[in-house]
Amino acid sequence: MQDPRSPSLRLRRLATELRRARLASGYSSTSVAKELKWSSPKVTKMETSESKRIKPDDLDKLMDLYGISDAEKRDSMHALAKDARLRGWWSRYKDVFRNESLPDFEAEASVLRTYESQVIPGLLQTPAYAAAIFKGGRYANPQEIERRTEARMERRGILTRFVPVHLRTVVDESAFQRLIGGPEVLAGQLRYLLHMAQMPHIDVQMLPLSKGAHSGLTASFTILDFPNPLDSSIVCVETLSDALYLEDPDDVELYAATFGDVQASAISAAETAEYITQQIRTLESTT
Repeated sequence: MQDPRSPSLRLRRLATELRRARLASGYSSTSVAKELKWSSPKVTKMETSESKRIKPDDLDKLMDLYGISDAEKRDSMHALAKDARLRGWWSRYKDVFRNESLPDFEAEASVLRTYESQVIPGLLQTPAYAAAIFKGGRYANPQEIERRTEARMERRGILTRFVPVHLRTVVDESAFQRLIGGPEVLAGQLRYLLHMAQMPHIDVQMLPLSKGAHSGLTASFTILDFPNPLDSSIVCVETLSDALYLEDPDDVELYAATFGDVQASAISAAETAEYITQQIRTLESTT
């Protein structure tokens, strides 16, 4: 069973807490560094999550300086620092994910809003479909394809755990028609998608090609929302080599508005289920 904790998110939360405590106590980064005989960059990196590990002794010094004396608060801060050092399941696939943080952030997300313009979203893919995607790219090595497929299947665990992520996804119609892996593989993928779309925490809507131009034509993206109010939403835009993570409130608001636009242009979940069913029939008639 996957651990529903995100080390990166816990570190991000700790950094936010430290910055708030410093501001509340009236210190600047420079004055903190002077008081503790540290370098200014050390303080800054702790508040921007650049320091991947904050030592317990350093954390105690900061809390003492900021006047944080409540035992429960201090314990919670140390718990965040400890959780930030955890190794999630994705660490076993470092060769696949490299510096990709999406599986890390997904672990603690409560809601994912995804717009996909080319393929069925990764969290809803079957092994055969995912492998076909990798074969169509630059991953010709069978072992590498198997490894990447296995890692993608592990990501799906957030949808079947005890408290699953609520996935809201809008998928362009072209993704339902693109013969990735051939008719049989695509039919299997659509049957799986139809099954998952019946889950109460998964919403799938299709954006018809007949809608023409819409606000989501630039790129696919995912908005991650978190249950803790201290954890602001993050936008993930995947690229060929890595992913771009946007945390600025204005950027998040823009993507949230864009998702609302494409969702409004999409057909309903019930109509999408009917469309998928028809697509499956069409594909089965060709095999």
